[in-house]
Amino acid sequence: MDKPRGKTLPEFRILSTTAILGYGFPESSFRNGLRRKPHLIAADAGSTDPGPYYLGVGKSFTSRAGVKRDLRYMITEGVRRKIPVVVGSAGGSGARPHTEWCLEIIREIAREEKLHFRLGVVYADFKKETVLRAMRRGRVKPLAFVPNLTREAVLETEYIVGQMGIEPIIRLLKKKCDVVLAGRCYDPAVFAALPIMRGYNPGLALHLGKILECAAIAATPGSGSDCALGTLRQDSFILEALSPARRFTPESTAAHTLYEKTDPYHLPGPGGEIDLTGCSFTDIGGGRVEVRGSRFVPTEKYFIKLEGARPTGYRAITIAGVRDPIMIAGIDAILKSVEGQVRAMLKKEGNRGRVFFHVYGKDGVMGELEPHRDAPAHELGILIEALGRTPEEAEALLSVTRSTLLHYGYPGRISTAGNLAFPFSPSDITMGRMYEFSLYHLMELDDPDGFPSKVHVF
Repeated sequence: MDKPRGKTLPEFRILSTTAILGYGFPESSFRNGLRRKPHLIAADAGSTDPGPYYLGVGKSFTSRAGVKRDLRYMITEGVRRKIPVVVGSAGGSGARPHTEWCLEIIREIAREEKLHFRLGVVYADFKKETVLRAMRRGRVKPLAFVPNLTREAVLETEYIVGQMGIEPIIRLLKKKCDVVLAGRCYDPAVFAALPIMRGYNPGLALHLGKILECAAIAATPGSGSDCALGTLRQDSFILEALSPARRFTPESTAAHTLYEKTDPYHLPGPGGEIDLTGCSFTDIGGGRVEVRGSRFVPTEKYFIKLEGARPTGYRAITIAGVRDPIMIAGIDAILKSVEGQVRAMLKKEGNRGRVFFHVYGKDGVMGELEPHRDAPAHELGILIEALGRTPEEAEALLSVTRSTLLHYGYPGRISTAGNLAFPFSPSDITMGRMYEFSLYHLMELDDPDGFPSKVHVF
């Protein structure tokens, strides 16, 4: 599968605009990329990094204005220059509401710029019954450190998406679509689909896509808000930055294989894995790196990753500062005692919410894993997080916890006016419904191209 088909292939140049649609990119970098006459303009628009909330509520985690700005550049120049444009994981999470949201933005751009083109849209959503049927047939399995999928988890999940591979994108490109908008998608697929369709090495194309999906992050200094160019050849690919402020090095490029990977040598995806055990990274000058030896190894069965999020309650928070050295010295015991008092006060009210203290300046980022928990600090930032079954339960728990900590009489306290400094009024912030990932599993597919699609003509 890794051998190019037919005669020697010419260079295939891919312009990656930004790490996530809406992050933006310098116009100068984009213009530099266009001057290289790319054969494809592409962007991976999504990620699970912002957590389950955005998939659960069907909302984008990047702004509409930012997404429209990026798409306007990409689609306007792509259509006018007859360069295919491919965008995957529309709207960030790639479910139907995210994809439709992005589709409406494209409609606006086409109307405002007076553009005429064919747009292919492919959806990544799966019905609950489809997943349940696959479960009954033993065709769903968890990823590492993920529990087995249950019927309850499926039924409680609002949107279920599957990371499509290159096949649905290729189908739309073969239908002469000038622009392809995909729902939740395997990150490299938006970059690799067109060159693989034209006969390029799948291992190299997918590995190049795995780097380009982060745009210039793999350059040095890295940035997700800048463009990068990938040049695919018969037996290698070349990476280069499009801003004079950045360059690719063998170290920065190779280090990207550690990004979001459990194994830097074997990168699994739909239908197989990218094998990098024989990969080499060579500095060829001019801030460019050439990569060789990437292989695609297909699996016997075709699996895709399912993602879904279900509601688990409601959240409210408050942010406060502490600068009393006596309170700082005893903060662990103080917070434990405050939590105990709050539990006792709310017990008869049936409040079964949970409260968490995130202490920044001590261990707010890493918690108990922080190796320097006892390092002296002259001030602390405390984020109080209250979780409840209802908004009212979360807000009540937060209010009582905040007021108890504000006036808690710890040993050695001198001032009685209050222990906390609040940067905002009101101090309590309601965060609304919260979600957890309920599906993060692999599901076997009989037809990798079985994702529904529609072609629009503008």
